Amino acid sequence: MSTIPHLIDGERVVAGRSAEVYNPSTGEAIRCVGLADRATVRSAIDSAQAAFPAWRNTPAAKRAQVMFRFKHLLEEHEAEIAELISQEHGKTLEDAAGELKRGIENVEYACAAPEILKGEYSRNAGPNIDAWSDFQPLGVVAGITPFNFPAMVPLWMYPLAIACGNCFILKPSERDPSSTLFIAELLHRAGLPKGVLNVVHGDKEAVDALLEAPEVKAISFVGSTPIAEYIYSEGARRGKRVQALGGAKNHAVLMPDADLDNAVSALMGAAYGSCGERCMAISVAVCVGDAIADALVEKLVPQIQALKIGAGTACGLDMGPLVTGAHRDKVSGYVDEGVRAGADLVVDGRGLQVPGHEGGFFLGGCLFDRVTPDMRIYTDEIFGPVLCIVRVGSLEEAMSLINAHEYGNGTCLFTRDGEAARLFCDEIEVGMVGINVPLPVPVAYHSFGGWKRSLFGDLHAYGPDGVRFYTRRKAITQRWPQRASHEAAQFAFPSNR
Repeated sequence: MSTIPHLIDGERVVAGRSAEVYNPSTGEAIRCVGLADRATVRSAIDSAQAAFPAWRNTPAAKRAQVMFRFKHLLEEHEAEIAELISQEHGKTLEDAAGELKRGIENVEYACAAPEILKGEYSRNAGPNIDAWSDFQPLGVVAGITPFNFPAMVPLWMYPLAIACGNCFILKPSERDPSSTLFIAELLHRAGLPKGVLNVVHGDKEAVDALLEAPEVKAISFVGSTPIAEYIYSEGARRGKRVQALGGAKNHAVLMPDADLDNAVSALMGAAYGSCGERCMAISVAVCVGDAIADALVEKLVPQIQALKIGAGTACGLDMGPLVTGAHRDKVSGYVDEGVRAGADLVVDGRGLQVPGHEGGFFLGGCLFDRVTPDMRIYTDEIFGPVLCIVRVGSLEEAMSLINAHEYGNGTCLFTRDGEAARLFCDEIEVGMVGINVPLPVPVAYHSFGGWKRSLFGDLHAYGPDGVRFYTRRKAITQRWPQRASHEAAQFAFPSNR
């Protein structure tokens, strides 16, 4: 069984302990991955530090040229990358290809490095005084990324960080690392100098080594809220800049005037796409009135029962398996809990068997009706193909329900009423909002991030906030008098009067 190596100073390195990597469609171990110890992480940090002085002084236009070549290589190898993602994650090939395309959008944004790093300039801010601000890189920065988007989420981070002049250490998920490593090697093929990007696989030991290293100036993280809170508190305590994106419980509100057929199609994709293993998945449908709720259930049931589920690497599927057997059992446990709590299980996906893949980690789509806010299936992030329907009497009640939840990642409203949509956008306490858009993931030239316990840190991921996160602004004030002259000392605070 082959071992997936680390990538340090441009070279493949096999070191440390190892863990098995599974194909979720079969339940079989297909590869091993090395788990970095502190010495391995230290070698990655040393490599990044050594590469930083030359890379920070590389013109932004030349950094952008590397990103342009990288983009083309990603597009050329789309099918191969999608296959690796599907093998180790379980998502369908179409979903994997879509993930990669959204990642490529962030590489395209990084190609604009000469523009986004220009800074600002003011001539004659005072007598013979010019002032300007400059965006300068932090140095060595790191990213810790989750299993559910092994291509896209790393591409949220290191292309922009590197384009801004930093050197990057990536710690991807050990559950599905092959595509992440392959993509990193493509960046080296695009001309990236050795040491600018290093990849270390691992678990908590590798994470703690990055947190504790004073040379690592900033850490980006995407994952669960408990780990996000840990990363944020430990990193901030050591003076690091941290952006830690955590969990979610995303609500879709359906008004009585909603275009129901389109809303059903949107909910099917948003709730069951990628088996619900998305931080932007819709897991709660809040129906304003019993009439819309009853109509929604009637339309959802046959479509959920008709979901095409199988091995992710097959074509034409709606869903593949969940990522691990343990996670499948955890999601099934939430379904058990919902039944015990008194929710109405309308569609039960437990016990699904896929012919020829009996060992796979499969779970069919599940639908609960008459869920109440005190139930764990409502409060917790299930991260699986489970949609809960909550019934309320008004838009205001729906908004109060959402605003009271600990998470504030994403939400959407289905309506034809512009006044309701405007009120919802203004008053909802959620970071990403869609109107008749079920997965309001911002495009690459905006920024991604939630509110409340969905984000720890002040800056969102990628886009303009990403530039601010991976750079420090330096303000420079400079004076060159036109002729030499003696001036008396001034003891009052300087001003431009």
